[in-house]
Amino acid sequence: MAPSSSPLPEGELEPEVARLYRDTIRPLYRYVSRRVGGDRSLAEDLVHETWMRALDAWPRSGMPDDPLAWLMRVARNVLVSHFRHVQPQLVDPATLDLEAAGSMPDDRDAAAVVNWGLARLRSKHAEVLEAFYFDGKGVREIAAERAVSERAIEGRLRRAREKLKKVLKKIWRPADAQQRTAAQETTHAHHTRT
Repeated sequence: MAPSSSPLPEGELEPEVARLYRDTIRPLYRYVSRRVGGDRSLAEDLVHETWMRALDAWPRSGMPDDPLAWLMRVARNVLVSHFRHVQPQLVDPATLDLEAAGSMPDDRDAAAVVNWGLARLRSKHAEVLEAFYFDGKGVREIAAERAVSERAIEGRLRRAREKLKKVLKKIWRPADAQQRTAAQETTHAHHTRT
């Protein structure tokens, strides 16, 4: 989403940017914070990066017609870029319920795992999952925004969940491996006592 207004004269840019910052910082921070499981430090870093990109682009290209939408799109790109470059810890699949509405993780480690997976999906799959889980939008609302039927969104959500599960399987810690480790520790402890 590129800025669409003409560049502002030098003297008008700074007060306008300060006003926009005050108007947009809370909703932008909430948007990012939900996606990083409430990790305050990471959310602040990503919001800062988003605003740095705005301060770089807006003097050259002008202010966008909808600055908050522009900032959120850039923040999404910053999030995706961040999670493409991190390797999350192995996770127990039982800790993630990808079927229940509104069940995206509040825990920062689980959020990192989910976002790591979302960063590896096509944007059409990631965006519908983000709208449903992170933004708390219902199927009807998502369908209306995209001008498609509710049934189409239900199908997209189902396929997107399947794709996300497939990606996350790469970092799932197998339950049977945990059980084998526990059994080996018990056996080892038994043998060292005898």
